[in-house]
Amino acid sequence: MRIHQLSPLDAVASLKSTAAGLCCAEVERRLHEYGRNEVEKVVRAPVWLRFIKEFTTFFSLILWVAAGLAFFADWSDPGQDMAKVGYAIVTVILVSGLFSFWQEYRVEQTLAALRKLLPQQAQVLREGKVTRVPAEQLVPGDIVHLEQGDKIPADCRLIEAFGARVNNAAVTGESLPKMREAGPSEADNLIDSKNIVLAGTLMVSGQAKVVVFATGVHTEFGKIAHLTQTAGEEVSPLRKEIAHLSRLTAILAVLIGLLFFSLGWMIGIPFWKAFIFAIGIIVAMVPEGLLPTLTLALVLATQRMAKRNVLIRYLPSVETLGSTTVICTDKTGTLTQGNMMVRRLYLGKTLDSPAGVKEKKGLVDLYQPFFLTAWMCHDLKETGGHGKSAFLGDPMEVALVEMARDLGSGLPVYPRLDEIAFDADRMRLSTVHQAPEGAVLYCKGAPESVLPLCQHVIIDGEIQLLDIEIKASIVQAQDAMAYQGLRVLAFACRKLAVGYDRERLEEDLVFVGLAGLEDPPRPEVPEALRKCQEAGIKVIMVTGDHPGTATAIAREIGMVKSDNPTIITGEQLRRFSSIQLQLALDAQEVIFARVVADQKMRIVEALKKKRHIVAVTGDGVNDAPALKAAHIGIAMGIAGTDVAKEAADMVLLDDNFASIVNAIEEGRAVFENIRKFLTYVLVHNVAELIPYLGFLLFKIPLALTPIQALSIDMGSDTLAALGLGIERPDPQIMRRPPRPQSERLMNWPLAFRAYLFLGLIEAAAAMAAFFFVLNGAGWKYGQNLAAQDPVYMQATTACLSTIIVMQIVNVFLCRSATRSVFSTGFLGNSLIILGVISEIAILLLINYTPWGNSFLGTAPIGEEVWGFVIPFAAAMFILEELRKWLARKRLLNPSSRSDV
Repeated sequence: MRIHQLSPLDAVASLKSTAAGLCCAEVERRLHEYGRNEVEKVVRAPVWLRFIKEFTTFFSLILWVAAGLAFFADWSDPGQDMAKVGYAIVTVILVSGLFSFWQEYRVEQTLAALRKLLPQQAQVLREGKVTRVPAEQLVPGDIVHLEQGDKIPADCRLIEAFGARVNNAAVTGESLPKMREAGPSEADNLIDSKNIVLAGTLMVSGQAKVVVFATGVHTEFGKIAHLTQTAGEEVSPLRKEIAHLSRLTAILAVLIGLLFFSLGWMIGIPFWKAFIFAIGIIVAMVPEGLLPTLTLALVLATQRMAKRNVLIRYLPSVETLGSTTVICTDKTGTLTQGNMMVRRLYLGKTLDSPAGVKEKKGLVDLYQPFFLTAWMCHDLKETGGHGKSAFLGDPMEVALVEMARDLGSGLPVYPRLDEIAFDADRMRLSTVHQAPEGAVLYCKGAPESVLPLCQHVIIDGEIQLLDIEIKASIVQAQDAMAYQGLRVLAFACRKLAVGYDRERLEEDLVFVGLAGLEDPPRPEVPEALRKCQEAGIKVIMVTGDHPGTATAIAREIGMVKSDNPTIITGEQLRRFSSIQLQLALDAQEVIFARVVADQKMRIVEALKKKRHIVAVTGDGVNDAPALKAAHIGIAMGIAGTDVAKEAADMVLLDDNFASIVNAIEEGRAVFENIRKFLTYVLVHNVAELIPYLGFLLFKIPLALTPIQALSIDMGSDTLAALGLGIERPDPQIMRRPPRPQSERLMNWPLAFRAYLFLGLIEAAAAMAAFFFVLNGAGWKYGQNLAAQDPVYMQATTACLSTIIVMQIVNVFLCRSATRSVFSTGFLGNSLIILGVISEIAILLLINYTPWGNSFLGTAPIGEEVWGFVIPFAAAMFILEELRKWLARKRLLNPSSRSDV
């Protein structure tokens, strides 16, 4: 037989222990055999190795090679300023690598949080003496004393219990405290047994003596910790897309660079010129500023989300939210307020709300015994003094006492004389108090336990005989409350004679009423769920609570509208095959109730197999594995444990489901904004590439040097691109379905617009300005110019300046792929305005300061060049507005969808 099915004495004996506890020598032996009572750390790669790995990704390796070649070129052929190019590329690698490395510490932080949850000290009986020892020194067979407020240090079997109630929410997800007793259990599942307490949970009330049967990694807590540490980190869709884009652009850049290097060498271009040309091709085509700009954009997005009560711990999760197709949400504290509240009262013959009772004059006085029973009969601790008191203990009892205080103002406090503690068999609590008229017993508990003890009932302030008809009406009222998902308690009282018989206290009681309690839904949740439905996002409740309670709340908030939703309990889920679970998840309305840690993660994995992007909410230790396995884990900031917060990608500061919907809206905007600044960046990449192609194919001077190209990528464009990254969400963004996983960040419409339309216009303007300066100085085709020739330096400056001017126009064009600039506006985004100002400042710096001239190899250009460039900028504006007009006409078809 398993330990929970044994008697207390047999349970102790099965662990080779005694009523006096273990001897010190046996403790040492078991400590050596079973290990310390702590969460073991999974062996991982050294920190230094993980640090180096971040700088050896495919994208980084390409840039390392480019930087190395630049330094080699500078060493072999000094005077070409290739060292500056090398240093700039190394800076890009360092910024990107450091950004990625910080997340590697998340597992260690999770482990530290797990350890904090276990108590540091425990009261242990060893060799007949009670002593306090560090919790990590507990071993199987130790006898431990537990009191109200204690954290359970290990998995234990009760051998004595006095009013013991345990809150298992951190491990099982069950929101209500559970009674615990020492007798043998017939339950099959050890976790469901009433004589078992689990490591990491909390003693809400009472006292207990327990024997430890599992420590460290062998506890349920330890198993969850192991799952959390070993669960694979889900790579965000954004990281996948950036990796794909990085590989694509890097491979294209290297292949084109090598191709034109070979062609140049074959047609007689000197080796070093061809070599510098190849590096220039790589620099021009690889968007070096993409990752740093992306990082900054995500950081600013997280700041916006923080104002909407969402704290982002992992930057790529910002965008992941936008592609979410399913949210698996907890119930308690997320969909609900996390506080028990009395919702319905039945007083004699009236079923009403507490507010309705309060409005009916005289009703409170007529049913004073009910309010006295709710006020007196509890096991709470009071702090702060009467009148300004706060109550600590079972949330359900707190709700009842506060209800009585609010409705029955001026209730007296009678001294307690006696108590018959609550236990699982009796399902009720009785207390005896000294009232002015003598001793009075107050009783509350499950209706099926209290009602059979009642012989009388109070109706309209009068005590009447409890006949069959009245009892039927009470049961009917109880059923009506239960159907609403309320937890129903019955209340009774009795005046006691002098010298009462304690064995017969709970007899001939007077029934005084029923109370229905619930954890009420948050008022914002129904509207948030409606938005999810409009946005094509499925919401699934996954809770440790009772299926009836879960279903009632789901109906109240609008998550369930049909008569027959799919309700799956943890016991049923345990018998499901993977295919059965995936088929069950196809149902329109799904609720999972009474689930445990590994089952929640199994649900997440099944949804991922169905190719969903999954967001999961949670607050307890039991939620940590699922939070980590999901595409995005969402922890509760108020009620959440440290473990859940460290395992999650984001934290809800207000524990409110509605904040998730706000975050999804921001996440969708982030993806669209990334496309906007990607378009913006790729346009100038074309303008940087064309000068190198002209240099090779037409034997003209190189119109843009590598260091000048990098000055655009990492300098002038950064703030403006960042401004595109923080554009406000489109008002219609939550009325569109989630983005398909197959949809690439850079799709064909984006590539056509960036490379073959805007990019070619900008490149044509830049090359035209280059030749405008050369021709004005009398240059003839075929004439070679030295790198330090003032005419050549002015011409490259004109090319560089034209690209920057065109990008100033382009930033406003890129605010939308379809809406006119006159619709999106020129103002409204302060960072874009700041970016434009910075681009103008950089233009002046590189043109008219000795430092800019020296560093970038530029020379001042005259007013006639600016006059030449402006018409090209105007033409780009007009042509793009025409393209947008044609695109809007095409999108009048309702089935069409904007790219951005």
